[in-house]
Amino acid sequence: MEETYKITNVKKKKKWTMRDTELQIMVSFGVIFLIVFNYLAMFGLLLAFIDADNTLNIWKAIAKFEFVGFNNFKAFFNDVNFWNILLNTIGLNVISLLINFPLPIIFALLINELRVKWFKSTVQFITYLPHFLSWAAYGGLVLALINADNGVINGVLVNTGVIEKPINFVGEPQYFWAIIIISNTIKGIGWGSIIYLAAISGIPAELYEAAKIDGANRGQLMLYITLPSIAQTITLFLLLNVSSLLNNGTEQILMFQNSLNLSKSEVIDTYVLNYGLGWHRYSYATAIGLFKSIVSITLMLTSNTISKKFTGRGII
Repeated sequence: MEETYKITNVKKKKKWTMRDTELQIMVSFGVIFLIVFNYLAMFGLLLAFIDADNTLNIWKAIAKFEFVGFNNFKAFFNDVNFWNILLNTIGLNVISLLINFPLPIIFALLINELRVKWFKSTVQFITYLPHFLSWAAYGGLVLALINADNGVINGVLVNTGVIEKPINFVGEPQYFWAIIIISNTIKGIGWGSIIYLAAISGIPAELYEAAKIDGANRGQLMLYITLPSIAQTITLFLLLNVSSLLNNGTEQILMFQNSLNLSKSEVIDTYVLNYGLGWHRYSYATAIGLFKSIVSITLMLTSNTISKKFTGRGII
């Protein structure tokens, strides 16, 4: 008689160690930060619907809750500068998106083609360096280069006969967008290429080898293997950039903004800082911020839907 023995593998429970405790403590700081600054902070959205302008005690204003409805939103939409500010914000971001979004991708593709290791490392170091400079330092360097009195840019343009006399670039509104876009491109192209280089490094080498056997050249390898392989990464960052069309940031704008170029340099972010927070119009500033958030969410969901419909790829 043959006996059959049933063997049951019992998985032992992992013993809790000090390392686990340290990891939990480390993660808890991130969770607490997220809760305090991303979730509890949403309570402040109430300011957009109450009258808390020029109030020193915000908590007292929220407790009293003098509901004013959508008056703060209406005040922003009826502002005489609203359309100019909106045009500056969207126009600057759309042009930046068309220029600054594809350049890091192209740069990553070109960097990936470099075969001399020391030269590749040198190029990466030089292009990554501006990212680590603050806008105070980097912007000051740009201002020195385009200075009308002794700036290098004006000197070269005058000496080569391109212009007859030096141009006050930061004093002429028509040059403001170009200054922002070019300076942003130089500062961010190297750092922006890192994520794409990481995605490229994950492409199986067998794909390239098989294509080379079939006679593909380097351009065809980039077009038919590299780009399709990192398409998901490109789509992700494109959708995130589209959802941020109302976000300019304030550091670089304020660095070059002055009273002479205000017609082209005033965007929503600087408007909130100067008129909302600068004049203690807290409810007004909160309403503008909430308006931006709603638009950003709408843009993200819309672009994500379109992307999933036509490419099958999206964020959610």
